[in-house]
Amino acid sequence: MSDSIYPPPSKDLAQRHRELGAAAQAAFENFSRTVFADGALPAKTKQLIAVAVAHVTQCPYCIVGHSKGAIRHGATEQEVMEAIWVAAEMRAGGAYAHSLLSLNAMDEEVAKHKTAS
Repeated sequence: MSDSIYPPPSKDLAQRHRELGAAAQAAFENFSRTVFADGALPAKTKQLIAVAVAHVTQCPYCIVGHSKGAIRHGATEQEVMEAIWVAAEMRAGGAYAHSLLSLNAMDEEVAKHKTAS
């Protein structure tokens, strides 16, 4: 991540982060452990979901962490990449679906100009 606004993760930054918000940090870590534990969905599936979401939210730390987490929980490289492709389709699908708003707005504007003429 050279030439990036994102600093590379380090023990010093993690320690400072923890010290400046100790209670919130502890609560977040506990929440994260709870969310990613096996439940109705196995941890592997949760990590694959997180990989997809991380790509949509474009969080580089989450992309790296959850890609590694998915592998640690037994996902294959192909499964991780497939999750990324699902994210890509959903992101593109959102733009496609929202194009209807643009079409509707253009129709309204054209109709308004026809009425005014």
